[in-house]
Amino acid sequence: MPSLDDVNEQSRLPEQVPAKRSEMLRATAQELLVLRRAPLPRMSRPRWLAWLPHVLVSYAAIFFGFLTTEQLGDHYHVTGGTPLVVALMTGGSIALAMFRPMAAWWLGLLAAGLGAWTIHDQVGQGQTWPWTPGGLIAFALVILLVALRVPPRVTVAVVFVSVACTGLAELLLRPDHSSSTVTGAVVLFGFVGLLGYALRALRLARGELVEQETLTEEERARRTLLEERSRIARELHDVVAHHMSVISIQAQVAPHLVENPSEELKENLAGIRENALEALTELRRVLGVLRSEQPDDPAARQHPQPTLAELEGLVDNVRGAGLDVTTEIAGIRRPLTPGVELTAYRIVQEALSNCLRHASGSRVEVGIAYGPRDLHLCIANSAPTRPAPPSPGAGHGLLGMRERAGMLGGELAAGPRPDGGYEVSAVLPMDPQDRPGGSSSETER
Repeated sequence: MPSLDDVNEQSRLPEQVPAKRSEMLRATAQELLVLRRAPLPRMSRPRWLAWLPHVLVSYAAIFFGFLTTEQLGDHYHVTGGTPLVVALMTGGSIALAMFRPMAAWWLGLLAAGLGAWTIHDQVGQGQTWPWTPGGLIAFALVILLVALRVPPRVTVAVVFVSVACTGLAELLLRPDHSSSTVTGAVVLFGFVGLLGYALRALRLARGELVEQETLTEEERARRTLLEERSRIARELHDVVAHHMSVISIQAQVAPHLVENPSEELKENLAGIRENALEALTELRRVLGVLRSEQPDDPAARQHPQPTLAELEGLVDNVRGAGLDVTTEIAGIRRPLTPGVELTAYRIVQEALSNCLRHASGSRVEVGIAYGPRDLHLCIANSAPTRPAPPSPGAGHGLLGMRERAGMLGGELAAGPRPDGGYEVSAVLPMDPQDRPGGSSSETER
């Protein structure tokens, strides 16, 4: 059985419906009286035609101003200053509609009323009243411009009031031999009101679509950046964990390498080992979850991080994908710190991936030079011979490479070549402790 509260709620519903309707009618009536500024939007594309609507409306205002003067003088034989005033008000209402639509509508109604009063005694057989042919079309243009900027309910109210005023004027003051304009007003005003509503809805939908696309692109860029940083964090975890493990083992073995070590030395070494183990545990707790999208999945296997020793395998894979790649290594090849090895490998990998995506059919040269203190990388491709297919990437590979190089205190530059190709070059310090601004590397911190 329904409760007492349900019965009371149902009994209040019929009372709320009229209240909401009267509230809506009151709000609509208030909006009809608000003469706020609402400029006519410009065209978004093409840009060189951005002001075309304003030019056309200005031309229409001048045209209908002259047309009103001509029709009042030639067809209705009205002379004097009144036709000029009506013409100025008619053209002014169209021009004003570009900036203040509701004020323009009221001015157009006033111009129509003054024109109807002016020609009332001059209407002959078959002539229209209260609207002249030109005045009916000019006011329809005003309604169209109003409907482009106001909510749908206000557009309905504008059309209704305009048709109601026309019908009321004909019912009370229509000359004997005049032709009715109610039917024409209903059809024309209703059509332009519906057209303005459709164009306004289309414009708003396009604006929301552009805004949504912008937000989506920003979200995609943010997500790509976070994924790249998470990837760097996972690899940084591996490098730091390795060094912390080495420190722990060395601190444990050190007392056995010294003859008759003092108790003080044993305590210090034990403290070093304990702190290293605690730091390693905390590091694994914070960053260990980043090793996999599903860290609790036992099937998620852990793989060692790649180094430059695996460069040939990477190049062979790229060649198998159809890219012509040559490699050249200068200097004495020697093992580097894990962070430098991993960063160099990832930069080469990302640069080759970009060549596959954006430089189809090009020739790629990969150069690695071992200097006394720095490792130099250069990945350059010639101009592509085929158009590149659409790439699903978000275009943040260069950002990731720069972050990797900057993490070690290195530098990375990328840009087009004069022959139409592209080049990525990087300089990585072999010992990140030597980088300016710090005494320890990111991988050993």
